[in-house]
Amino acid sequence: MEHVRSQLPVSERRACTVIGQPRATQRRAPKVRDDEAALTEAIIRLAKQYGRYGYRRIRALLVAEGWRVSVKRVYRIWRREGLKVPAKQPKRGRLWLNDGSCVRLRPERVNHVWSYDFVQDQTEDKRSFRMLTVIDEHTRRCLAIVVARRLRSDDVLHCLTDLMSRHGPPEHIRSDNGPEFVAKRVRSWLGRVGVKTLYIDPGSPWENGYCESFNSKLRDELLAGEQFSTLHEAQVLIERWRRHYNAVRPHSSLGYRPPAPETILPPASDLAYAALRPDQMLADSGPTLT
Repeated sequence: MEHVRSQLPVSERRACTVIGQPRATQRRAPKVRDDEAALTEAIIRLAKQYGRYGYRRIRALLVAEGWRVSVKRVYRIWRREGLKVPAKQPKRGRLWLNDGSCVRLRPERVNHVWSYDFVQDQTEDKRSFRMLTVIDEHTRRCLAIVVARRLRSDDVLHCLTDLMSRHGPPEHIRSDNGPEFVAKRVRSWLGRVGVKTLYIDPGSPWENGYCESFNSKLRDELLAGEQFSTLHEAQVLIERWRRHYNAVRPHSSLGYRPPAPETILPPASDLAYAALRPDQMLADSGPTLT
């Protein structure tokens, strides 16, 4: 405005009308809070560290760090700094039915419904590896991600045995119709420990929506941005991401709280689930997955 009036003999009113600015902007200097610069720096730092997080999740992390800041203020700084989340690849199929019937049994409490599924990726040498992901649908907690070159029904049994000895058996467990999940040995063992199986319809991944959503976050936030040199490196980084997901990452459906903040677990000896480890499985077990 000062530049325009210095070049042209016009009044302030006329200059504001031409350039489309309210006259109040020439009398009231914008107020900048003392912590504006520090907050902006913190938002940019978190946006760089968690490139797939939006401003709401960034605000939850700021609150966890001790900032007292509203969503609107974070959004204003977010837009001012030109921050945005890169667009995701379009999905190839539906994840939800119009009548909401894709999730036949909705989880109501801890250990009510678990779900598990496989995810596949590859190391730098183009050799593929598989991941078995297991989640509690009620808490959204990721109970385990088993990483190995090959995963069969015996490996599924080993994973479930270990999880149930630490967390107790669920009432139901949901999965697709993969051969590792529908194997007679797996179904027989689950029946002996009192776990009911829920198999989704073939070609309907949206019926296992909780696990599919988790798998998409795993791929979007970690696998798509990492190139693993070795299988061991993949195991270490994926386990680190799992712990961050459980203890730190804000979850929108949980009021932007993490699924399972770190706590002290009771000794394993206090959990009386010795019957969950069948003798036959121990006799047939191979080397422990690492």
